[in-house]
Amino acid sequence: MHRENAMKTSRRMLLPALLLACAGCTVVSPDAGQQAVLIDKPILFGHGGVRAEPVLPGRSYAWFSTQKIYVNMFPQQYDGNFTDLMSSDGVPLDFHAIIRLQVVDPVALVKNFGQDWYKNNVEQEFFNKVRSAVKKHGMNETAIQTTAIDEIDAEVSREMSGYLEQSKLPVRLVKITVGKANPPDAVRNQRVETAQQEQRVLTEQKRDLAEQARKAAELSRAEADNAYRVAMNLDPAQFVEMERIKMQSSVCANKDANCTFIVGAQPAPVVNAK
Repeated sequence: MHRENAMKTSRRMLLPALLLACAGCTVVSPDAGQQAVLIDKPILFGHGGVRAEPVLPGRSYAWFSTQKIYVNMFPQQYDGNFTDLMSSDGVPLDFHAIIRLQVVDPVALVKNFGQDWYKNNVEQEFFNKVRSAVKKHGMNETAIQTTAIDEIDAEVSREMSGYLEQSKLPVRLVKITVGKANPPDAVRNQRVETAQQEQRVLTEQKRDLAEQARKAAELSRAEADNAYRVAMNLDPAQFVEMERIKMQSSVCANKDANCTFIVGAQPAPVVNAK
């Protein structure tokens, strides 16, 4: 009897203890593609610090004083907008570049570099690498012909890979993309004006060629007519009269034409218009 009462008393004491323990817990539930890094911060006793193993997707519990940091394990994209990057010929250019990074060890990342690891350890270095690569190329090959963009991509990728390895950041470089540069408005407007002038020159050249071709055709036809007149032993007046008769014949030969010839010193048809 005494033993039974003791067991009941133990159960009654266990329930409040469990409730108290649950009240002092926090839920850790990383989503798919995330891992949680736990930082223990004991209030009264024990040792704190970053736990060696991350929490994988699912649900688990930790003490309410434990800090949880969720780390995205998918590749992440960071944008960089660059203004007034000087080309090798001294023209300020605007760039948009993208760097994609993927965390490979969330515990080491949080422990050694903190939550703001990109801003504190990568961003400025990325900007410096892009700026250094752009300075090696001229405005025309960078902003107009864009032949230097692939070279800039390759150089920045190579330099950033070396930097991440040297600094021991547990992050993998996925890809760097440097977009087309935008020259200043003054340079862009000048390029547009130059293109318009070049187009006007081309138009004038084509018009001149057309006029020369028409002139050559007219001269050729005149020479042919004159050769025909000489061959027919006609003087200029007779040739003109013959051409007029041909013209009248051509007009009156049309089936829809209704010609009336008035006999006189200078016969001419009167065409009835319908």
